[in-house]
This record gives sequence, structure tokens and C-alpha cells, in this order.
Amino acid sequence: MVAQEFTVDLSKPLVFQVGHLGEAYQEWIHQPIVSKEGPRFFANDFLEFLTCTVWWAVPAIWLPVVCWFVTMSIRMGHTIPEVALMVGTGVFLWTLIEYTLHRFLFHMKTKTYWANTAHYLLHGCHHKHPMDGLRLVFPPAAAAILCVLFWNLVKLFATPSTAPALFGGGLLGYVMYDCTHYYLHHGQPSKNPVRNLKLDHMNHHFRVQNKGFGITSKLWDIVFGTLPPSQISGKTS
Repeated sequence: MVAQEFTVDLSKPLVFQVGHLGEAYQEWIHQPIVSKEGPRFFANDFLEFLTCTVWWAVPAIWLPVVCWFVTMSIRMGHTIPEVALMVGTGVFLWTLIEYTLHRFLFHMKTKTYWANTAHYLLHGCHHKHPMDGLRLVFPPAAAAILCVLFWNLVKLFATPSTAPALFGGGLLGYVMYDCTHYYLHHGQPSKNPVRNLKLDHMNHHFRVQNKGFGITSKLWDIVFGTLPPSQISGKTS
């Protein structure tokens, strides 16, 4: 625990405590507690329920939505190869969105009460309790709100017939991201490239938090020079 006036009581709901840490918040969240037992977030049971999501809920809920959007483009006259290209483009664009959100939003520096509180809910909790299996994937209710925003954004630059498949591809990329993220924490891959992805991500959590922002791919870490030191030096362990 950081040496300062306010001390977080881990036996009590955390969300409305962490804001009081002020400038010490960033140091506190990067002192991980490695336990599969997650903390309590809220005293209210319903709010607490909304913060917990089993990993398989992500593919179960969102893959049917992906299929629906993809078939929209097919029904509008596009061929299977054309739609496959659109979906692939959507997945590719997602990898850049994933990297950008993780680097610049999830790892933004905060110090005020409400900024700390919001950041803890968004990503800080994951760094403080990295093995909390019920808070590794994004809650469906929050994801649905973001889906509406991204769908309307896609419609701004894509045609009516290509927008559904592009969005479906982006949503498929998100599903791949969340499932991969869960596996990197709780799986034990023995072969590359997944083994290296896990090593990079564990480095991100426990050694160098300002490197290794890609989860499903190292591409953008290579492009923007944020590969973890182990990969820069060519080591794999």
C-alpha cells in the first residue's frame, strides 16, 4: 500500500474509495493483487451484478449479432468474397482501435476523485486484480452502448450496403479480443504465437505497464515502438 494519508480498505467496496487516493492512485493500481477472488465494487447488489461477466457471455451474445450484420450486406447484393473482405477489413480496423483505446484511454493518467473512480471502473481494477475472472471481459450492457456509437460512426464513412459487414467485422474483432484476453490470463499456452502473446501481456501487467498494448496482435506495438523489452531484445521468456 502506498504511504499516504488515505488507505484503501480492501474489505469494503472499492469503487467509491479509490478516488480519494489522488495522485497516489496510479502507483496503487500498479501494485497488483494476484488472486482469482475479485474485490467487491459496490455495496448495492444490482450494481455489483452489472460489473461481473463470465467470459463465454461475450461470444454467446455478440457472435449472433455479428452474423446478423454480415448477412445484411449479403442480402443487399454483395458476394461472399466481397463480404469476407469487408469483414477482414473490420477485424483489421478493430486491432487499431484496440491498441488506441488501451494505450491512450485505458492508461490515461488521472489524479482527481471522479477521474480516478472512472478509470478504476474502466481499466484500473484490471491492473489491481489482474486474475479476477469475472471482470476480464467487458460487461454486455456497456458494450451495447459502445456498439450503438460505433455503428453510427461506421455509417458515416461506409455505404449502406458495406457498413453492416464492416461493423460486423469490427464486432468480431472485439469478440476475438475479449476471448483472447481472458485466455492470456487464465490459459496456459505452450506454443507460439499465443505463448508469446501471453508473455507480452504478463510483462505489461507485472513489469512494464507502458509497453505491450496490443492483445490480439503485436502489429501496432511494432508500428508505434511499444513492444515490451523482451520482444525488442528478441527473448521469449
